[in-house]
Amino acid sequence: QLQLVESGGGLVQPGGSLRLSCAASGFAFSNYAMSWYRQVPGKERELVATITSTGDITMAKDSVKGRFTISRDNAKNTVYLQMSSLKPEDTAVYYCFVQSIKFWGQGTQVTVSS
Repeated sequence: QLQLVESGGGLVQPGGSLRLSCAASGFAFSNYAMSWYRQVPGKERELVATITSTGDITMAKDSVKGRFTISRDNAKNTVYLQMSSLKPEDTAVYYCFVQSIKFWGQGTQVTVSS
């Protein structure tokens, strides 16, 4: 069945780095654009970044440009979000999403705090 499993979240100090992973199964991963979203309690889920099946990247938020990078490894059916220079305002639950089949992962918590 369809599955997206995020991992790599956790507690990190401001200025630190994390790499989130999203392992996909149950569909032809290499054919699909993949996205990362994030959500803070009480706010709408917001798009962070998208990578197409051919590797084109869109960073949706100016606040993460230059700090976050999205990438994919089609051999491992995995999409990544490399986050550096993390700020407290990056604290959120981060979700993996496949737009064309409207499928979400379960999310992974990222907390940036000293």
